Amino acid sequence: MDSIKDQLAKMMNTAELSDRFSQIMKNEVFKDPDVRQFLTENKDALDKEAIERSASKLYEFVSEKRKADTAESGLAPGYRPKLMLNNHRVDVTYVPTEDLIDRRKASRIRNRITSMYMPKDLKEASLEGFEATRKRQEAFEKAIRFIEAYLDNPKEFHKGLYFQGAFGVGKTYLLGAIAHELSEHGHASTLVHFPTFAVEMKNSIGNNTTESKLTTLKKARVLMIDDIGADSMSSWIRDDVLGVILQYRMQEELPTFFTSNFDMDQLEKEHLSVSQRGETEPLKAKRLMERIRFLSEEVTMAGENRRQNKS
Repeated sequence: MDSIKDQLAKMMNTAELSDRFSQIMKNEVFKDPDVRQFLTENKDALDKEAIERSASKLYEFVSEKRKADTAESGLAPGYRPKLMLNNHRVDVTYVPTEDLIDRRKASRIRNRITSMYMPKDLKEASLEGFEATRKRQEAFEKAIRFIEAYLDNPKEFHKGLYFQGAFGVGKTYLLGAIAHELSEHGHASTLVHFPTFAVEMKNSIGNNTTESKLTTLKKARVLMIDDIGADSMSSWIRDDVLGVILQYRMQEELPTFFTSNFDMDQLEKEHLSVSQRGETEPLKAKRLMERIRFLSEEVTMAGENRRQNKS
């Protein structure tokens, strides 16, 4: 398909098409309010000859503006034409549309959130979309306070939150909403579904990716560990994976969040103390919980199972 420049060149090759073009210019181009305003604003820099020499650019502007207004495919999809002066001639530049700017911003926000084995739509979670019922109000308010404190001084240590409650009360969604809010202000975070991560860590032994996976969570600027305690852990996962991650984050004072169906006492006594083999190791569980308590504040969430209600 010929470009506008080629089309115009062909039009100017014959007197008949030249007259046709002149009529188009008269009826379409010079009646355009943006063209008229631009020529008025730059009348001292543009004489009649300069305007005539710029005819193809003026036509390009009007044509591409119409396509942008009607969502047709133009020369530069996602951009709008803009008239400008270039060496005493009219030229056309292209600037991104509001829609393109919004899409780029949304993409940057999503890209700051690393999601590992989490629902795809969690990156779209927002504080506005979180229904702060009476039984979830405390969690919401503490989430807001964390965000405000972190944005005020991200280099200081800020305790994360340990959201505990029954299945489907919005714990994971609130994690996503916090991550989204931080991302809007330029801060990255990592969300991980811990039971799935534990399986992947076991599989990584065979392909020598254990250390890189561990490092990703250890050094995440803000880490959010989802569903801790959902599955029984082996001693290796508890001590050499989770324990190593939390030890590093405690030493470096890095914000860390958790969600669990267990409160902290239950997590320690009913889950972390007993390995997959049925071994009871309360001291190791206690050491791990000391790190969790250092890194986060426990908050109870309650209410209806919202996932069940959606089905």
